[in-house]
Amino acid sequence: MIIFIDLMLSLLGLFFAYLIRFDLKADATLIQQEWAILSKSILLFFLVKFVVFYLFKIHKGLIRHTSTEDLRRIFFASAVCSVSFVILGIIRHKFLDGYYLFPMSVLLIEFLATFFMMIGLRFGVKLLYLESIKPKNTSERIVIYGAGVSGLITQRTIEKDTRISYEIVGFIDDNKKMDGTRLQGVKVYHTSRLEKLIKEEGITQLIVAIQNPNENNRKSVVEICLNNKVSVNKVPNPKSWVNGEFSTKQIGKVRIEDLLGRKPIVLDEQKISNELKDKVILVTGAAGSIGSGMVFQIAKYEPKLLILLDQAESPMYDIQNQLIYQHPNLSFEVVIGDIRNFERMQRLFDYFRPQYVFHAAAYKHVPLMESNPSEAILTNVNGTKNLVDLSNQFNVEKFVMISTDKAVNPTNVMGASKRIAEIYAQFANTAHKTKFVTTRFGNVLGSNGSVIPLFQRQIEQGGPITLTDERITRFFMTIPEACQLVLEAGAMGEGGEIFVFDMGESVKIIDLAKKMIQLSGLEIGKDIEIKITGLRPGEKLYEELLAKEENTLPTHHPQILKAKVRSEEAETIKKIQELIGLFENQQNESIVAKMKEIVPEYISNNSEFESLDKK
Repeated sequence: MIIFIDLMLSLLGLFFAYLIRFDLKADATLIQQEWAILSKSILLFFLVKFVVFYLFKIHKGLIRHTSTEDLRRIFFASAVCSVSFVILGIIRHKFLDGYYLFPMSVLLIEFLATFFMMIGLRFGVKLLYLESIKPKNTSERIVIYGAGVSGLITQRTIEKDTRISYEIVGFIDDNKKMDGTRLQGVKVYHTSRLEKLIKEEGITQLIVAIQNPNENNRKSVVEICLNNKVSVNKVPNPKSWVNGEFSTKQIGKVRIEDLLGRKPIVLDEQKISNELKDKVILVTGAAGSIGSGMVFQIAKYEPKLLILLDQAESPMYDIQNQLIYQHPNLSFEVVIGDIRNFERMQRLFDYFRPQYVFHAAAYKHVPLMESNPSEAILTNVNGTKNLVDLSNQFNVEKFVMISTDKAVNPTNVMGASKRIAEIYAQFANTAHKTKFVTTRFGNVLGSNGSVIPLFQRQIEQGGPITLTDERITRFFMTIPEACQLVLEAGAMGEGGEIFVFDMGESVKIIDLAKKMIQLSGLEIGKDIEIKITGLRPGEKLYEELLAKEENTLPTHHPQILKAKVRSEEAETIKKIQELIGLFENQQNESIVAKMKEIVPEYISNNSEFESLDKK
């Protein structure tokens, strides 16, 4: 049927070509003369067309799914037919009756007319098919954020899926030059017109199709949508696309991390590469959020050997499999061990001889450490001391310690234990070859045990979301951001510094909870309740990145500052040794009292240890 239709279209094209050739004014005599010549060629015309069309398989394509590949095939088939007619015409002219099969002008016009009619028929049928399968009642009126390639693919994916009832109202784009243009028949608007578009067109959903948007623009777009009760989704990462396409099932909700991220961090890749390439590198706490993030960042710089140390075997097994898949050429070792065990750590250093140590192993949960000060001392202080001492003993080139903003004017055991670990590492820098560098930053989005996974679980369970105080604020940073800045700070460090990261603006946790509820498509107070539970022991309302006695100096990187802290005396190191010795008795009050002696600015808050503070 398709071949027959194409042959009839070719005949119509030939007829049209002759009409054009004679300006629609041919008389009966002229028509008889031309037919006398054409009648001897018409059967050959059909034969050539049939054979070529069959060989090019233009009848095999499903018309309702006509694509550019079908267009290409039809074009070349038509071109081959025309060239064949020219060649056969030359043969007829030289060896038969002195006439060509068809005049050259007729061949050219027939080629164009036939090609466009065949394409027009196919796309016409496709358009009718797409219109026929569209749901009659559209439940979603959507706008696509991004009028680029990804946006175009998103539009096609949605229009092809008959299971969903979406109507694409328009595109929005940050490029002002695209305002008012059309993309496959759909109008493009500038981002600034989004709110007006939502109100006038009744938009119910926005799909973010830009893969690397301007962070501020994306935040603004999502904020407008949330304020107008428009749901926000995004297309998946192109790495998950199959053959350049994705399924509508892969379109997922925008995460809270997408709203809190900042502009991409620019790293001194060459300097970091010079530091890490072909080096033996040890990462402690490699199963944790930051530790595992460090592992995958370091793997890109081709170390000679990457040693992963942690005591959590199941997460380490998962990371091992990910490394094998993502970095098949990476040389690495997985070591199950505890930094508190000096003999085990000594064996590790002696066997592998690491040149670089990234120390991320620590206890970090404030309420748990407030109840278990002896464990905080054993891990965060003594574990760090073990690694610092062994780094000096085995001539490690550089030791990068990952600390926390909770070490600044600490109000809890965890923060104070990290400050004591900072003090020990800084003091060790003065007398040995190893360079000790400390990095300090706030909360990490999505890390194990952080507030966002907790809120997400509570939302999935139907609530309530529990919040300790509606005034509480925190600094946030994504895992990749934190790991990248640790690498940059480690590369620039000359020893003894405490680097502080630019965490941006502090975020009210209650605002974070509200946004997460809205992003889940739920209503606060109606679907999910926010419940205030009161501050936990040792918890601050506001975190700090610098203590009062400290000030900062700029570095070459705008997002990294260098903190100037008071120098410690050998007497302080002696007190740290005494603190570790108190673990034997496990008397919480004596342990915390000694911590307050070492860190005078440690003032307990909402804790049983407030009685130990000097009035």
